[in-house]
Amino acid sequence: MDQRPIGVFDSGLGGLTAVRRLRRVLPGEDIVFLGDTGRVPYGGRSPATIRRYAREDVDFLLSRGVKAVLAACGTVSSVCPEALEGLGIPACGVLEPAVRRASGWTAKGRVVVACTEAAARAGAYAAALRREKPGCEVLTLPCPRFVPLIEKGVTAPEAPELRAAVEETLAPALDFGADTLILGCTHYPLIAEAIRRFVGPEVQLVDAAAAAAEELKRKLTERTLLSGRETGGGLLFCITGSAGSFASLAGRFLPGPETLRFRHYPPGERGE
Repeated sequence: MDQRPIGVFDSGLGGLTAVRRLRRVLPGEDIVFLGDTGRVPYGGRSPATIRRYAREDVDFLLSRGVKAVLAACGTVSSVCPEALEGLGIPACGVLEPAVRRASGWTAKGRVVVACTEAAARAGAYAAALRREKPGCEVLTLPCPRFVPLIEKGVTAPEAPELRAAVEETLAPALDFGADTLILGCTHYPLIAEAIRRFVGPEVQLVDAAAAAAEELKRKLTERTLLSGRETGGGLLFCITGSAGSFASLAGRFLPGPETLRFRHYPPGERGE
């Protein structure tokens, strides 16, 4: 039994979708979540900046004594997966688990990847899909409008601003004829219903955050690193931006009543 916490990081609140799934599949585990809300989004940053931010995020979690790291960030997972290598503890991004799930689900071999601009430029999702399922046809769609809307709390599927962004961004997916769409940024499950209404029920949505949480559970189980508790895991949120806005959104997207404990770490104190 290992009582150390699990570390999760993201550029903003999107990683709460991974925390939500971890709370469901590992309810007895303590979690330290780092939301780099002072520097969100990562998707429009240069690869060098993303690598630096990722190293800082990982180092911060290691300083908290975590037993595993989940990079709940599609951009980091696509641009610099090496940030999770050589840590000496189990680590997982969102890309590979999502790709394995999509490859198993698609019957047509036609997959749409909705992701950040940086992840689209990296091409990692498409490359991994073709390795996992040779002959798979992939349409990668950068979605720069999604994260800013989600960070503002615009997630209701009927919100006009969100509907317009979804329709304009994902319009090419309708002509592509895919049967599977990867939500390649952990923010996107928060607007999954708006996306589902647009692409239709025949398109399966792969939640990258959920797939990654379940992959991390597998890694911890294999290495006998679980706490042994069935319930009662705690949460600590460490953020670099405003605590007020994050607290209100965290309360909306985490299941059930939670005690939201916050510590504020300005980006400037972490190497910006």
